[in-house]
Amino acid sequence: MRLFLKVLGIAVVLAALFLLGFELWGEGFERLFSQRACAEWFAESRSYAWAVAIGLLVADLLLPIPATGVFAALGSVYGVALGALVGAVGSTLAGLAGYGLARLAGRRGARRLATEEELARFQSLFDRWGGYAVLVSRALPILPEVMAVLAGLARMRFARFLAALVLGASATALFFAWLGHAARAEPWWGMLAATVIPLAVWPVFVRLALRHR
Repeated sequence: MRLFLKVLGIAVVLAALFLLGFELWGEGFERLFSQRACAEWFAESRSYAWAVAIGLLVADLLLPIPATGVFAALGSVYGVALGALVGAVGSTLAGLAGYGLARLAGRRGARRLATEEELARFQSLFDRWGGYAVLVSRALPILPEVMAVLAGLARMRFARFLAALVLGASATALFFAWLGHAARAEPWWGMLAATVIPLAVWPVFVRLALRHR
């Protein structure tokens, strides 16, 4: 229970910091990087807009950039397949940045919050259940950054984190790229599918990975 409360406290603090960014700059960034605005920019600079999109998605780790608008704009300009690929790369790089920064800089700070035994349990917890958390978080606001940082602090096994990150990022990017390409509103069932399908695939991956080991 003590470990759970500490993890919950860290997650709440991280979420509050990201929410503060949305409160301070979210409205301006929403107008600046809406789907329509991004689609216009990307269409005018199609030859290198993909690199700009990746940069925006990585910057979403620190800034309140509406990633879903970027995903949808990529779909409308580059088509579903290429738009989803670019979006998945950007989202994956953002997750890797959060994980890497937390893993490199957070161990000393984590020792101040928990004992070595608690940190070992924290790592074991994320190795077992962190994949599900990372998968679900990619389709939701705020949580992608929080879960990536928590996974880094927990020193979750990199291969498992990367697999969950790529799977979740790809499903989310594909869904929103399709919306942008089809010029459709966001249906609730599509968001549900972008979450449920990766969750259904994840146990299969884990079983295959364990069998390979």
